[in-house]
Amino acid sequence: SQCVPQCNKVCHDICWTTSGERTKMKTATLQLIRCIAISALSKNSINTGALAFQNRVSFPLSSLQPRASNNKQTLATTHRTYISTTSLSATPDDDLGDEKYRNVATKFLSNFLPQKEATKDDLADIDFSAPKIPKTDIDTLARRLDAELYQSEWFVTGRVNPRLFDDGFKFQDPDVKLTGIEEYARGVNKLFDQATSRAEIISTKVNTTIPNTITVTWRLSGRVNIGPKLSIKPYIVFTDLTVNEESGLICFQEDRFDLPGWDILLSALFPFLIEWGVLVAPPSPPVEVRETPVFKEEEGAIVGKGGIGGFLQGLFEK
Repeated sequence: SQCVPQCNKVCHDICWTTSGERTKMKTATLQLIRCIAISALSKNSINTGALAFQNRVSFPLSSLQPRASNNKQTLATTHRTYISTTSLSATPDDDLGDEKYRNVATKFLSNFLPQKEATKDDLADIDFSAPKIPKTDIDTLARRLDAELYQSEWFVTGRVNPRLFDDGFKFQDPDVKLTGIEEYARGVNKLFDQATSRAEIISTKVNTTIPNTITVTWRLSGRVNIGPKLSIKPYIVFTDLTVNEESGLICFQEDRFDLPGWDILLSALFPFLIEWGVLVAPPSPPVEVRETPVFKEEEGAIVGKGGIGGFLQGLFEK
């Protein structure tokens, strides 16, 4: 909570001194940030990033002189803090119960999530043992998902509909993988700041190239409950939901991002990079307003060919 704001302030200070020094100081700062990211997102220790930084900077580090001596002290403190945090050793799939972290940076940052149980359970009204929905065709399920996701934005709120998910549901993204729909729901509810985070649904469609898959395209924005509530630079997420052929329930979810992990991390830790327009991509533009999708429960209540009409026809035949 102290490290990131201090580093942002110091980087601003050292990059905007006299015009003659500005270019090389800014270059060195950006190289240092890049190397911190290399270390954080790899299996290796901070030595990898330090060596890369040393090799890329072609002038003595002593030339990096902030305008004020107190800033110099802050820079030294901040630098040491980041070195100590990114030198933690871990493998991408270290097991933490049902939750596994797939890279070092994510595992480390998870230590800064709120540890105390919330006084209010945002998901207390959700029955995670509710009976599953009857099997429907995948197009009907996609329409249902589009309407429910548009309304509840459960990718960030955790307010899922457990009736749509298989008991053995699994989730993974480039950073984390876990098992169980309740674990997923409580995980995202804990991770994202509920006052600011959004999962704006752009589209929910049956995937025409991957069998038994529905792909949801959405825009993530807001803050995460890490340290001083780091801001999320808006970016696009592609969520692939695999549907079990036998039950018609969602058995697997995989999230893909339109940005690399290092870009997302750097943008959160060093938001001034977005303003500078260097190293990181710009934020995803706002989502266009769309017609609110509506799904009627009876649309998904019937199993078999022909939907409602086929069911009624079957009754008359009997």
